[in-house]
Amino acid sequence: MAASPVVFQRTHHLDLLWTFVRTDFKTRYHGTIGGFLWALVKPFAMFVVLLWVFSFLFDADGQYRLRLIIGLFLFDFFAESTKAGITSLHAKGYLVSKARFPSWIAVVSSLANAVITLGIFVVAITVFRTATAGAAPAVSLALFLFYLLMFLLIVTGFSLAASVVFLRYRDLNQVWEVVVQAGFFVAPVVYPLDIIPERYHAFLYAWPPTAVIEFSRSVLIAEAIPSGRAHLLLAVEALAALALGIAVFRRYAPTAAERL
Repeated sequence: MAASPVVFQRTHHLDLLWTFVRTDFKTRYHGTIGGFLWALVKPFAMFVVLLWVFSFLFDADGQYRLRLIIGLFLFDFFAESTKAGITSLHAKGYLVSKARFPSWIAVVSSLANAVITLGIFVVAITVFRTATAGAAPAVSLALFLFYLLMFLLIVTGFSLAASVVFLRYRDLNQVWEVVVQAGFFVAPVVYPLDIIPERYHAFLYAWPPTAVIEFSRSVLIAEAIPSGRAHLLLAVEALAALALGIAVFRRYAPTAAERL
């Protein structure tokens, strides 16, 4: 029995997506001695420096190293993936303007390197947690993966929208660079959220990495599950970001080739 056109099209899209991911991965590290290890060096070096500096301030927190590694690697994923997503269509302009394929594949494939790096660090975080505090409960690991999925949906939605907006406003990547640098200190990456007065917490949670970092720390370190309302708000935020990104992308993607 022949496969339906819809199934064939989806299979073709997945094959094309995999081809983009594989090609990006190879070209990014082609000719380098360290290869993919360079993607791990930056966040690991930052972790060592920040740990050396801030452990003096938070030396009373016996879990500070684990808190820092969770916050740093999650924020690094957010920063790297959104930066890549913004310029994804422009970077593949030679293909978008000449070949016929769904342009969203170029955007989604640009996130692959950050996703692979995050996957490696998820393993590292799990091993580090097991070595320092024992194995995490299964429900904690399941919730942690749920938070990562919501984070990925937020990043994907942002990247879809930003990729087409960037073709109209080329300063967007420079503006976002400044926002991410400031956002590193808005999110509780190097400091515990408790040192900030509670009346300001709502503003900090408006920045997407804050909720994912805090919830991940809660289930992996304190083994405390956030409220159902907190999970619902995170899911709504993720789905809203994805839906908005898809809507903006569909609105402007048809004219993307004209602006490349």
